[in-house]
Amino acid sequence: MAMLDWNDYRSQILARVGEIGKLSPDTVKGYMALGGAGAKTGHLDGKVRELIALAVAITLRCDGCIAVHTAAAKKHGATKGEITEALGVGISVNAGAALVYSTRTIDAFDAAA
Repeated sequence: MAMLDWNDYRSQILARVGEIGKLSPDTVKGYMALGGAGAKTGHLDGKVRELIALAVAITLRCDGCIAVHTAAAKKHGATKGEITEALGVGISVNAGAALVYSTRTIDAFDAAA
């Protein structure tokens, strides 16, 4: 059993983005331009781009990104194993970032009067 109806949630997100697009079309056009810019180079295929997007989505804790990019990754042929490996990279980077910021905390402690 799914924790959430991801298909319904994705539809809701896209509908609300559509509403924002009507109120502020340049904002959504700008977002779409950013999203499509990398794809124009042709260096990475769609599946790899979606796997990267998923790794980033979990680091940002964005359910909307997870819903949209999981469906897109699946459409591009990503397997559950490939998605899991990409998520492992995101988990590792989050842990690494926490470790780096831990060094800053120790530095702040050492500098404190």
